[in-house]
Amino acid sequence: MRLGLSSFLFRTTAAFVVAALAVSACASPTAPGVSTAPSAAAGPVSGGTVTIPIGADPTLNPWSPNAFVESLFINRVIFDGITKPGKDLAPAPDLAESWTTAADGLSWTFKLRSGVKWSDGQPFTADDVAFTFNDVVLKPDLGAQNRASYAAVKSVTVVDPTTVRFDLSRKFAALPSFLAYNAGILPKHVLTADPLKTTTFNKGTPVSTGPFKVDKYTSGQSVSLVRNENYFGPKPYLDKLVFTVVADPNTQVAQALSGDLQIMILDNKAAVDRVKSAAGLAVVARPLVQYYWLSLNQTDTRFTDVRVRQAFVYAIDRAAIIKNVELGYGSIANSPITPALAAYYDPSLASKYPYDPAKATELLKAAGWTPGANGVLQKDGKPFQFTMDVGQRGVLEPVNALIQQDLKKVGVVVDLNTMEWNSYIQKDVVRREYTATVNWWTYPSDPDVFPYYHSSAAGKGFNIPGYQDAKLDDLLVQGQSTSDLEARKAVYKQLQQYTSEVLPYLFLWYPQEIDVLSTSLQGVPELGLRDAMHYAGEWWLAKK
Repeated sequence: MRLGLSSFLFRTTAAFVVAALAVSACASPTAPGVSTAPSAAAGPVSGGTVTIPIGADPTLNPWSPNAFVESLFINRVIFDGITKPGKDLAPAPDLAESWTTAADGLSWTFKLRSGVKWSDGQPFTADDVAFTFNDVVLKPDLGAQNRASYAAVKSVTVVDPTTVRFDLSRKFAALPSFLAYNAGILPKHVLTADPLKTTTFNKGTPVSTGPFKVDKYTSGQSVSLVRNENYFGPKPYLDKLVFTVVADPNTQVAQALSGDLQIMILDNKAAVDRVKSAAGLAVVARPLVQYYWLSLNQTDTRFTDVRVRQAFVYAIDRAAIIKNVELGYGSIANSPITPALAAYYDPSLASKYPYDPAKATELLKAAGWTPGANGVLQKDGKPFQFTMDVGQRGVLEPVNALIQQDLKKVGVVVDLNTMEWNSYIQKDVVRREYTATVNWWTYPSDPDVFPYYHSSAAGKGFNIPGYQDAKLDDLLVQGQSTSDLEARKAVYKQLQQYTSEVLPYLFLWYPQEIDVLSTSLQGVPELGLRDAMHYAGEWWLAKK
């Protein structure tokens, strides 16, 4: 079947998303208002530069363990994947023209485009795909980013110069979607010696296949992209894309208002009214496959008792966080499946953990925590006190402050350790040297959350808490192996109910993305900015 059954699953999900958004737009009297997206009557014109803020120096290698959120915006522009997110949320062709799955579901075959070249003029072939996966992603000692996403992949076989086959240990219905998610292909002829640590590549001018290529990388300042004259697709309209390092959200807002930035995610939602009223800017709300969470390190025995984890959720006023920090742009989360995945999302869980400090106190008492001096809970003579690391990014600082206040009300003392973002990532995410931390996950447009929850990813992959649970593992494998839409919906409903009960992560809220665009910027698809980066070649600037 052309594009495989996975395409049907994602297009079905997309239809549900569109319908849900339409209903929401018409029926939600409390939803915050936004100004409309820019539009232009005239057709596309060539030329101009678009500047986008990023929070830190990027790593220009999609598989590097250090390629986090500040990196993915650029990497999605310069590194093509086998597939990419379609404008309807389904996986769409990129370096591959088409794909099929075997009758037994244990392999996928991808037909690659012919005539594709790398930015240095060398030919792109199936050998580059095999190299990226066999020699990088599937090598456990390299620690490639997103490696856990491909636990079901045994190897990649070169069938011919324009055909590859992914051989699986079990069915993997969502493979085309995962290949569209931060899975750019690397050049074998450049990176054979050291694929993840070549500084001239990661922090310089990498060889790539996307519509733009890196022209200049200035650490602490910016990364400039220019047209890739060897790109296989239509020539990009823009002359340049510049990613400028601006860590402070308030500074980003000021630069957008002054016209120095043409598109950005508005992390500081307190500024939304000011930006909406500014001439020359449009503010647009986008649905996201994203949720915020509080991770409690499961190597700390205080947090292995599920009653403690449940107590914390009851103690945290998540509705207040959405109201005061997100200004209403979000909804309470009780599982990893987001409302944007409307075909799978279980709305019955939305009210499972209301804000209830008394219930939290009751659960903590049942777990052996009783009031001591000054009302601080204690157990075996030790106070319930720990440190939460706080990365300086987006809404994390005010959210941590509110959680600190809420837990104090039930007798738990939280000390906040605020850290520069890259230092935080290294300490908490890479080395796992933390007790508790708040962060978020954004993932492909599919409910397959195997990489973030399976026991195989504990301590080294994206299972940040290190939570291990055989029943959850089984549900994750069932969901990944099932192709039938109704069967998948049933499995993921069970998974949502189970994760909401055992709380591998403490689910906080599902955000909406607020994008700010110059009204002169055209051609940006109606997607979250991360996914819209795949279409940067279609962006253009209207003449003023």
